[in-house]
Amino acid sequence: MDYLSIVLKVIVSVGILNVWILRRSKPTAYRGQSAQTLSEEFAVYGLPAPVYVAVGVLKVGLALALLVSLWLPGLTQPAAYGLGALMGAALVMHLKVGDPAIKSAPALVVLAMCLGIALL
Repeated sequence: MDYLSIVLKVIVSVGILNVWILRRSKPTAYRGQSAQTLSEEFAVYGLPAPVYVAVGVLKVGLALALLVSLWLPGLTQPAAYGLGALMGAALVMHLKVGDPAIKSAPALVVLAMCLGIALL
């Protein structure tokens, strides 16, 4: 397996798991508008609580699938494209609420890494 692919998979997976498990209730400079938590951020975007839960389950599940793809390569493309699609949606949400570009940067970087993983 290509070392770049391994590194990207680990970075993306650990990053997503960090945000959705360890830091979901903590403020960051990248949350939409003035949201302090992930659930507040989804409310800022006008999304209901069930969407927050569904996206969380999808992101954590796809991040874990990306890690497992280190041993089961058949999971690589579905996990990378799935996470990439969710990152694309995150970019759209930041644009929807008029966030400055810096708040969209993590979603854009993760989207680029997911595309890199899928295409390697």
